[in-house]
Amino acid sequence: MSEQEAYGHKGSQVLVQDTMLTKDDSEDPTAWLRDTDIVSYDFPYAADLIADSFNEWFKGQAALPFTESWSWCVLNYEGKRVHYLTKSPEHWNSYWEDAAGLSLLSRKSYNLELVEDGKSITFLSVPILTRSKGDVFALLGCAMSTEQYEKGGREIAEAMALHYKTCFYRTFEHVFVSDLASVHQNAERESVRHSVLFQIVQRMHDNIDVDSVLIEVIESICAMYPGARLVLFMSQDHRSAHPQVKPLPPRWESNDVCARAFKDGRVAIQTSNVDNRYLEIGLPLGGKQGVYGVFHMVIFNPDFPDVDLRFLTMVADTAGTAFENAKLYERSNQLIRELRMSNELTQRLNQSLRLGEIFQFAFEELLEMFQADYCCILHLDEEKGGLEAIACNYPALLNEMIDIGQGIGGRVYSTGEPLILSDYLQHSETASKLMDATKSQSIIATPLSVGGEVRGAIMLTHRDAHFFSYDNYRLLQAMAGHIGLAVGNARLHAEVRRLANRDSLTGLYARHYLDEEIKNRQGTDFCGSLIVVDIDQFKLVNDTYGHQKGDKILKQVSDIVKSSIRRGDIAARWGGEELAVYLPQLGVQQAAFVAERIRTRVQEETEPHVTVSCGIAEWSWTDERVSVESLFYRADMALYEAKNNGRNRVVIDSKQTESRVENP
Repeated sequence: MSEQEAYGHKGSQVLVQDTMLTKDDSEDPTAWLRDTDIVSYDFPYAADLIADSFNEWFKGQAALPFTESWSWCVLNYEGKRVHYLTKSPEHWNSYWEDAAGLSLLSRKSYNLELVEDGKSITFLSVPILTRSKGDVFALLGCAMSTEQYEKGGREIAEAMALHYKTCFYRTFEHVFVSDLASVHQNAERESVRHSVLFQIVQRMHDNIDVDSVLIEVIESICAMYPGARLVLFMSQDHRSAHPQVKPLPPRWESNDVCARAFKDGRVAIQTSNVDNRYLEIGLPLGGKQGVYGVFHMVIFNPDFPDVDLRFLTMVADTAGTAFENAKLYERSNQLIRELRMSNELTQRLNQSLRLGEIFQFAFEELLEMFQADYCCILHLDEEKGGLEAIACNYPALLNEMIDIGQGIGGRVYSTGEPLILSDYLQHSETASKLMDATKSQSIIATPLSVGGEVRGAIMLTHRDAHFFSYDNYRLLQAMAGHIGLAVGNARLHAEVRRLANRDSLTGLYARHYLDEEIKNRQGTDFCGSLIVVDIDQFKLVNDTYGHQKGDKILKQVSDIVKSSIRRGDIAARWGGEELAVYLPQLGVQQAAFVAERIRTRVQEETEPHVTVSCGIAEWSWTDERVSVESLFYRADMALYEAKNNGRNRVVIDSKQTESRVENP
């Protein structure tokens, strides 16, 4: 309330300080109130108080019949009429003001006589003086017939003016005491607010949990204003199960109170357009690093006091600081957790150099790390020309081939860009078999790069919308880097092993690899056959065509051998022009068909034409002694027999043949 609107808020507060400091406590405790007074610098603001006192005073004059015909008005300290309560001609104002001007000069009552319409009228101005200094702060104007004036009207009017002064000071004291009580009440209320604010601040800063801070501030505001409606809209990177905490809506109207508060970072207020029944308040929840949300408060009291608005602003500011501190603490713990998980994942990945084990380790760790419902790792299969679901906890999709560019995984692989999708049903532009099959709504995906080349994609999904945060999104990219490095190491190790186990000229396995594989197979299988293939008169070929042509012929025969056997069979260069083929789980009769197919194709498809001789030996779980050396020896003896019997033929180990005859 301004000084121009009502008297008392400025002068009375100053007076009460001056008076109460100069009075003895042993006197009447109300004596100080009777000594309070209006002072000169309050005169310009006392018009309303003078008029109100005049109204109260005039009501008490109704019991005086001899004054019924008198006209009354009240004038201010400058002699200007403030208020009147009886009907009088407008031109009387100048008479009253003239009389008032003379009263101000003499500080005494003054009268003017005027004959109007044959009647003699007397205008009387009576000054109203202050208690202490006797300054004129108002004048009481009265118009009566001159006859009444001469019969004692002046004395009666002056007595009534004294009564008006009493009414004025009674009204003044009432306003003064009301103001004093209001100041005291506001002071007490402010003290209570500060006490409550201190308790709220203490409880909020005692909590280092983000949700606890939000719940504390919501419950505190609701307790202070039980009739109000309160909702906290939070940005998307924070989820809460509290019913009064909701995500920021994707769109707000430009004049929405919450939109203005969130955008400007300042308190926004708006009164309802319908008969002003309620007040909307938008309180930003922000800290030094930005605005994290906005409180939307609806109060069914449009005359909401400013002191409460300041209190709510302080609560919101304090909550924003506490929330930011808790968020930073949570973020630091999350970073520590991410570093620990990254270290553990790296250690686990480095424990193995087998590609399948690495993908399985990564798959298990990612599911646990991100609390995802489903994980799918796609890896490029160059032979099949697509992406293979090499690890997936949805069985129907495991080992399925996906065309490059198809679905979300194919899109991530093709573009080489990571992806986060909070609501697949509402905003997806690409169909996903994984999302549709698992009824998932949230997904984060990232390309899997190995040595700077995209070799696959990693996808994590959850059935709930808005489950993954941007921190999860960034963490998955970091984890994909570690996985890609482990995959690169495994591929490099596999390539080194491949080169060590392969013959550089023919591309067949080396002999030591064949020995190891046969030995391993003998521990698990029940039988197997070995074919030893030798190019007939290969020395003559080299002498005739040269060694370079001989190498090409050796490669031709090797290619024929590789294309004549099953996928699980093992072909190796045994030494020089001799090749060997191991056929797991096949007996000599089936091996003989394979050897014959190789012999026939070599004779028909090589250029220049050469022939081969083949020796076959078999081992079985019924044999008393099974060794790789004895198996090679028997096959070599069969080959020797084929050479001696004219070459270009297939011979089965004679011991095996005799065994078949003896045990039909």
